[in-house]
Amino acid sequence: MLASLRRITFGQQVLIGLVVGVVLGVVARNLGGTADNPNWLTETLTIVGSSFVSLLRTIVPALVFLAIVTSIANLKQVTGAARLAWQTLLWFAATALIAVGIGITLGLVIDPARGARVSADAAAAPESTGSWLDFLTGLVPANILGLEGSANTDGSIGFDFNVLQILIMAIAVGIAALKVGEEAEPFLSFSRSALAVVQKVLWWVIRLAPIATVGLLGNAVASYGWDAISSLGRFTAAIYIGLAIVLLLVYPVLLRLNGLSVRRFYAGAWPAIQLAFVSRSSIGTLPVTQSVTERNLGVPRSYASFAVPLGATTKMDGCAAIYPAIAAIFVAQFFGVPLGVTDYLLIAFVSVLGSAATAGVTGAVVMLTLTLSTLGLPLEGVGLLLAVDPILDMGRTATNVAGQALVPTIVARREGILDQDAYDATTHGEALTPEGSVREPVPATA
Repeated sequence: MLASLRRITFGQQVLIGLVVGVVLGVVARNLGGTADNPNWLTETLTIVGSSFVSLLRTIVPALVFLAIVTSIANLKQVTGAARLAWQTLLWFAATALIAVGIGITLGLVIDPARGARVSADAAAAPESTGSWLDFLTGLVPANILGLEGSANTDGSIGFDFNVLQILIMAIAVGIAALKVGEEAEPFLSFSRSALAVVQKVLWWVIRLAPIATVGLLGNAVASYGWDAISSLGRFTAAIYIGLAIVLLLVYPVLLRLNGLSVRRFYAGAWPAIQLAFVSRSSIGTLPVTQSVTERNLGVPRSYASFAVPLGATTKMDGCAAIYPAIAAIFVAQFFGVPLGVTDYLLIAFVSVLGSAATAGVTGAVVMLTLTLSTLGLPLEGVGLLLAVDPILDMGRTATNVAGQALVPTIVARREGILDQDAYDATTHGEALTPEGSVREPVPATA
């Protein structure tokens, strides 16, 4: 039995998890229960899925900090480091501009608010809104750990980390280590050793992904089902058509224009893309995204450890381009506010630069509020779309993560630093080995 399981590749295990998750989600939904009093199966699926995401998020701060510090120490061996950074930002902006153009076009063609069976009573402004000052405030670390505290509804205090602040601190420490010189070698040696340990722990967590997929997707189906789609059918269809065009047309064209195999890119990036779809968290998926970008796609670690965390914070073609463009058009149509050419140009402007402006409090809803406020549209329109947001978030996050792996791969290829042999070795269904290359299938459990 165990030998048979070992013959099932990691990708196949994840696909099995997707199917089982949908089945268990349907069963859990039919068992009844409410959000305040869920049935036993829904609660179990929730615990399984959330525990996996929590494990990944726990690893993120240490992984980002150590990877960036060690990569900066290695930058003295990499020529054109500043050029790499500018090329990365340029490609972030270019792909975002393409995505928002697709979103605006679909919004005008599909007319997403027409036939929407959603009451104006659902209109409500969200608690968190986007601000152009968030980027500047997000750059300043609140503490050495990059932690942020917030009050929960039950009166307790919850803590979360700000990846942008960790990124800034790690860059500062890495540059300082370079300036110190030989005296910093013991610190850098410790950082490299600690990074190896963190990556080993990450490998153990990744092996649980097929089981986590069951919990994450099962909980999504059980909690939200597909009933809400009917009330916002045209809007939901417009979003997913836009995401599909970006993911299955734009990205492949960019890959082919840069002489890269489309099939091998998606085979290599698949572990991160599928996890993003079910987890709905770019930050939670960050460790896996960085792993596949370095090891499956052949991007040098010294560059990937900078580009991927930056992308997870600011590169969001799904959440910051496609979604706010179509959603803003929906809100304008719903409230009868006409939009002109200037408004569409503002949507493009916000989509290209707004993801950086909301980096400290990243999220599709926050990004949408920034777009609506820039256009002068009512923020209450956000409440109209919350019913389908979890369903849309799956596709948005998968597209985000695909773009976060795509840009470093393209830049590395154009700069001549891509490990082409590692890229070409990637085949569909294989998984990461502890050493980081793509080799043997991985069992579903640790």
